[in-house]
Amino acid sequence: MYPATLLGILRSRSKDERSSRRMTRCAGWAVALVTAVTVAGSGSPALANELPRQPRIVNIYNFIRNSDYRVKDSEDVLFEATKNQIALIKPTGMPVTWALQYDALINPKYQKLLKEKIGKQDEIAAWWEIPRPLAEKAGLKWRGHDHEWDSTANVGFSPGYTPEERRKLVDVYMAEFKSVFGYYPLTVGSWFIDEITLDYMVERYGIVASCNCKDQVGTDGYTLWGGYWNQAYYPSKLNSYMPAQTKAGQIDIPVFRMLGSDPIYQYGTKHHISSLEPVYGESGGSEKWVKWFLKNMIERPSLGFAYTQAGQENSFGWDSMKNGLKMQVKLLSAGVKSGDLQVMTLADSGRWFKKKYPLTPPTSMTYLDDWKEEGRRSVWYNSRFYRANFLWQDGGLLIRDIHRFDESVKAVTHDSALTTNTLAYTALPVMDSDTWSGPGPVGIFPVLLEKNGETSPMVPDGEPVVTELNATDLSIVQKLAGGGKLSIICQESQLAFSGEDAQGKPMAWAWDMKAGDGFATAVTSASDSLISFRSRDLEYNVTLSKGFGTCERKEGAVVRLLPNAKGRLVMGLGNP
Repeated sequence: MYPATLLGILRSRSKDERSSRRMTRCAGWAVALVTAVTVAGSGSPALANELPRQPRIVNIYNFIRNSDYRVKDSEDVLFEATKNQIALIKPTGMPVTWALQYDALINPKYQKLLKEKIGKQDEIAAWWEIPRPLAEKAGLKWRGHDHEWDSTANVGFSPGYTPEERRKLVDVYMAEFKSVFGYYPLTVGSWFIDEITLDYMVERYGIVASCNCKDQVGTDGYTLWGGYWNQAYYPSKLNSYMPAQTKAGQIDIPVFRMLGSDPIYQYGTKHHISSLEPVYGESGGSEKWVKWFLKNMIERPSLGFAYTQAGQENSFGWDSMKNGLKMQVKLLSAGVKSGDLQVMTLADSGRWFKKKYPLTPPTSMTYLDDWKEEGRRSVWYNSRFYRANFLWQDGGLLIRDIHRFDESVKAVTHDSALTTNTLAYTALPVMDSDTWSGPGPVGIFPVLLEKNGETSPMVPDGEPVVTELNATDLSIVQKLAGGGKLSIICQESQLAFSGEDAQGKPMAWAWDMKAGDGFATAVTSASDSLISFRSRDLEYNVTLSKGFGTCERKEGAVVRLLPNAKGRLVMGLGNP
């Protein structure tokens, strides 16, 4: 009997024991359906040619520390976690990327474990946090606490060191890695790697991909906010968090976004993390949530490709991750067998991306049902020029987020070391419903314009229709209560809107941009077709295309965007 497709499993609400046995019985089939590699860590050049046109890529990425000062008996706990991860995933035949922090790299136990126990199709990679043994081997004074590893931003991460020190740290790590495994790692990941380090790793050691933390505000003292939301991007040579717009301005490897963020609920400052990490019981540790996440990833429009990263750092220990990870491995293995998912190493993902895309491509995440069953929906669109998020909630629609990207913006740590114990990298906000929040509604809201000058909310009627018009353009069409529709086309360098009434005629409508004091301060002017911003000492603009809209500043920190007589409006978000 052929195994049920993953979509069938995800749609089913039954926990029928027979289905579970059938899934388990077919687990060995994954070996034949995942392209193997001949040498651990070497990757598979052929794999890029075997992917479907719009693949649903998953990286199982487990990074490895040797010890963690927050965990009792940490060396034993962390080693057992990695050993159990290998024992769980290896029989499925799915490829895994194992990323070694330097303190684990120099431990003979981990060297032996990875050389002897991981699958032949697996990749051994580098995890780029700076533990004490690496700093001291590079001849640098350890500035952290009296631990082997310190999570403080300017100690444990590369921006905390001068450009010269960053290169020295890379040389020491790479030499050690090659002495152990006989080759240099093909990929290097971290919560954050600066552009000096990343570019040096590419030019001198030939890495083919990297990965960094999901977008977040303040978690563990790290803020990455406003960037390319998911999938992958080519970073700027001046700022590794910022997507580049040109070939000349980019570091020529993709950076994949980690941890599988919930596209509805994982937004901004959060006390509870909602991601694919298996240790979080309401999300990555919940079978209901994981099925919802994968179902939408597989079924819904994503433009070029869909992507997520599974796996778990060993610092959490096996007891915390085992139930969620076992559940995820079962679902991912079923997805490989059915052809719905392509599980790859980070190295193979990087090779595929670079072969397919010379520049950062447009991508989307489309989640039109709510795992909490509270009626929310979310569509993210990303390109090399901007990101935008459309959110449906409380019976309405809004644009929750727009951030522009500019490769010429130099990171604050590009030329010098980070001196604070927290790090923050951001893009250029046009609407930021988190950091610009205030006492009232925050976002860009569609409104109907009444003849008496008053406005009323534009109320959606039913689910939006989201379609891919081509490889770069995403269409969102929302029917409206009382008739008519709002049409949105997300294009690489602009957002195009049109409103029609029930008779198909131009509708009297507008977008109202509302937020708190941060927005009011950031908008320096808004008139005719130009909105000017100043945020974090950076000046930038948003232009409404000539003949396709005007803007005006209203009372109460509101900027109104008005379409032309035909009900059309175009917001330019490309290079100024």
